[in-house]
Amino acid sequence: MSDIEKVKKLRGVTGAGFKDCNLAIKESGGDINKAIEILRVKGISKASKKMLRDAKEGVIAVSGDEKKTSIIEVNCETDFVAKNNDFISFVKELSDLNNKNNSNIDELKKCSMINGKTVEDNLVALIAKIGEKITIGKCQTIENPGTINSQYLHTVVKDNLAKLAVIVSLETKEDSSKIKIFGKQLSMHIAASNPLALDQNLIDKSTIDKELELVTEELKNSGKAEDIAKKISLGKMNKFKQDNGLLSQAWVMEPKKSVQDVLKELSIPDLKIKNFVRIKIGE
Repeated sequence: MSDIEKVKKLRGVTGAGFKDCNLAIKESGGDINKAIEILRVKGISKASKKMLRDAKEGVIAVSGDEKKTSIIEVNCETDFVAKNNDFISFVKELSDLNNKNNSNIDELKKCSMINGKTVEDNLVALIAKIGEKITIGKCQTIENPGTINSQYLHTVVKDNLAKLAVIVSLETKEDSSKIKIFGKQLSMHIAASNPLALDQNLIDKSTIDKELELVTEELKNSGKAEDIAKKISLGKMNKFKQDNGLLSQAWVMEPKKSVQDVLKELSIPDLKIKNFVRIKIGE
């Protein structure tokens, strides 16, 4: 095999450019396996520099079925790369592996992909080939006994990849079209309303404290009397909790009702919202 043929083969295997492959073949004395290792080392070097940049674009992928569903975020620097075929293929395969590994990132990175290389090695190679910072972001698997999972993808990029995705788990023994329709509608509600917790009393204390700090500062600058300011502060905080707890939120499809009201109107005694996850690119 001539050096030119070896360079072509190396390009096909690694996806690297002609110049890099040509230099690697010369450096390895014509040994393709050694040339692959050389490019990998160079790729890691290139990737490490790119990791200093911001990656605020990307996609959210959802995999699984109504009993076990997983969501994973993969970030890149530009929307152009988020639509790149190599990037999309990597994320789709990664999403399936994520579901099998219950969103355990450490285990996921060690998993072998179809080409026999680990997720981590494929990620490094993809960074070197595409030329952007690519990172694995948030991920979660929802699997609860006696539940049915629903999902919603907003601004779909391709198939199971989108810019925003939601999974919600409904606990009930009933498996009817009514449950499935409500699950889909609730997923859409969560996508639009972005609740911070299932119940307003479960909102993280640090979030509450931060909001109270902002409200207090705002009222302090308004010049209102202290007793009036306290009443206004209490009202604002109650509204903040109501607007950010899923059950107390106004139902997007009929705002005069709360999510809790709609849940009761379904007249399914054992129906409960078990949990949910919402991930949006850039948040």
